[in-house]
Amino acid sequence: MHAVGLVTEYNPFHNGHLYHLTTAKRQTGADVVVAVMSGNFTQRGEPTILDKWTRAQAALANGVDLVVELPVFHAVQPAHRFAAGALQLLDALQVEQIVFGAEHPEWDFDQLVAAEAQFDPQEFHDYHATYASQFNAQLAAQTGYSLTDPNDILAFSYYKARHEAGYQFDLQPMQRIANYYHQQTITGTIASASAIRQAVQTKQAIDDTVPEATAAALAQLINVPDWDTLYPILRNQLIQTPVQQLAQYYQMGEGIEYRMQAAAERSLTFADFIKQVKTKRYTYAYLTRLCLYVTLGITKSEVANAVANPYLHVLGFSDQGQAYLSQIKKTVTLPLIVKVDQDLKAGMLKLDYRAGKLYQMFTPVEQDLKHAPIRRLSRK
Repeated sequence: MHAVGLVTEYNPFHNGHLYHLTTAKRQTGADVVVAVMSGNFTQRGEPTILDKWTRAQAALANGVDLVVELPVFHAVQPAHRFAAGALQLLDALQVEQIVFGAEHPEWDFDQLVAAEAQFDPQEFHDYHATYASQFNAQLAAQTGYSLTDPNDILAFSYYKARHEAGYQFDLQPMQRIANYYHQQTITGTIASASAIRQAVQTKQAIDDTVPEATAAALAQLINVPDWDTLYPILRNQLIQTPVQQLAQYYQMGEGIEYRMQAAAERSLTFADFIKQVKTKRYTYAYLTRLCLYVTLGITKSEVANAVANPYLHVLGFSDQGQAYLSQIKKTVTLPLIVKVDQDLKAGMLKLDYRAGKLYQMFTPVEQDLKHAPIRRLSRK
């Protein structure tokens, strides 16, 4: 069997995702669709609207054959690290193609990756500008292109990760259709995940934009998971922890721990806190990711150790996906995990376990320990 790979968040799984996976399978002729999916927190450091098991179930119900979790130390990252982690898992799962959406699939992303090698490091020393803005200034100067759309940034990151790791699979960008990534309103049957989450938050109808499995899960939501709920935990962590220890948390640097602690002492809401911490140097996405790592108490050394010891945590599979796992299991080079026991909870999967326990602020469902993969039986 031949597999096509998808890198996903499915936050939530919607009609655009269904179009993506059916198009990927059709244009590659693959027998199996493999999705590497973020767990309970997104690339931007926000809690997902539905837990990872519910989202995996929706994916399986709509044609994905194998869902593997992208661990939190890869999932909650800027684009280049997010992409590198996802592609490492898809390479281990022996996919032959990876299909992904882009705003400009016609661009020569390999050429843009090559252009980056010619950048002047001295041009990244403006403390009052984000890395992304300084990067784009050099890219535009050399190529005339600028990476501003999130999906184009991810596309660039996939090509860069493939180049740096020497992967042999084929990358196939496809045109995103209908709404843009950040569009906040629903105008048709294919809407952005942001627009759907906003509609759920404001109690608007979303049934035309998502498959039945997603609609049923969202209908049961009482409150949409957000940082307002998590902020008291973050605030306590920042106030009670000595700044010397805060400095050891992952992504903490340049003395921002002092600014965060002071803001936590003054701010009673997350919105007020994040505004007080924000500077021209840091994006909101960077700061929200940092907030998650502080809340989880994840240190720089823990992330370094986790990145050096990757694994494949299976969330679910169809009959076809199970058969594919049987086909490749003797040649898979990473540990293949189908159930989290006490040893894994305290060892290899401890960071995901922590993230799962934090997410249980929003759901009573155990997120890791002894949770077996979801099985989707073949339709007769």
